[in-house]
Amino acid sequence: MGIEVVVDGLTKSFGRQNIWRDVTLTLPAGEVSVLLGPSGTGKTVFLKSLIGLLKPERGHVRVDGVDMVNDRERDVFEARKKFGLMFQDGALFGSMSLFDNVAFPLREHTRKKESEIRRIVMERMDLVGLGGAEGKLPGEISGGMRKRAGLARALVLDPEIVLCDEPDSGLDPVRTAFISQLLIDVNAQIDATMLIVTHNIDIACTVPDNIGMLFRRNLVTFGPREVLLTSEEPVVSQFLSGSRLGPIGMSEEKDAATLAAEGFDASAPARAGVREIVPQLEPSPGMPPRQAVDRHRERVLGMLAQLPTAARNAIVAGIGSSVAEARTLTMPALPEERP
Repeated sequence: MGIEVVVDGLTKSFGRQNIWRDVTLTLPAGEVSVLLGPSGTGKTVFLKSLIGLLKPERGHVRVDGVDMVNDRERDVFEARKKFGLMFQDGALFGSMSLFDNVAFPLREHTRKKESEIRRIVMERMDLVGLGGAEGKLPGEISGGMRKRAGLARALVLDPEIVLCDEPDSGLDPVRTAFISQLLIDVNAQIDATMLIVTHNIDIACTVPDNIGMLFRRNLVTFGPREVLLTSEEPVVSQFLSGSRLGPIGMSEEKDAATLAAEGFDASAPARAGVREIVPQLEPSPGMPPRQAVDRHRERVLGMLAQLPTAARNAIVAGIGSSVAEARTLTMPALPEERP
């Protein structure tokens, strides 16, 4: 099973430019989470900070007893082996075959024999649907295949945490749908903790157990996916609907004068319930069930009474056989529901 990642008060700047501040969240063990945000909000920087490749000025990232921000470099290096990172562009070596690209981490970080390396590489390539393509060069395959090869390479060291940086970038909607299903299938088979950074709404709506969003150098929200998908936060509503009207501008956030000219009231909640919450993807036929589903359900039911009403209603509606249990756990009702 994957391991929990606890982020506490994380703050990162480059010179005088603050990227984000006081980010606090927990990636639950074995669950799939998505981090959304407009372009330029530091999502990739956040991934690199989790794995210890960038050092935030303040805060902690705790992974299996190691603080990736403040502990000794050799401890961070060892903890980093628990991660697999799928880069945005695949980051494949153009002169190497797909086999050699996927085998690279094993040859660099282990002393395994070539026969064992071949077995592991072929298993991972089969897992991502690239069996038979191991001899091809990255320049000879499609963007979607390069993404899958990058994912196979991220998995060869049996990571307990998998980070995916915009796995949909450069892909058409059909290939994005295939990548979404692949990520669910991978989680079903290895039960790793997964964090996907994206600005793709279809991935956010169908893949994760949990969703967070970065905006204006802050974490707007993080929690069960229904919380964000039913949120009344104007920035969330604008992002989900793809509207020009709202606090998100072409480069960064809009100033007060621009919002006033649009007739936008930043103090007014957005209209809830506009977007239908579609069912979460399930593993493909023949795949094992996701072990994270039951853990996530139990965890969410435990916090149900503290969630916003719209999110609770969406969770209860989607639970199916546990509806009666969920309704019981919402009693007593929140103040606004009391007679």
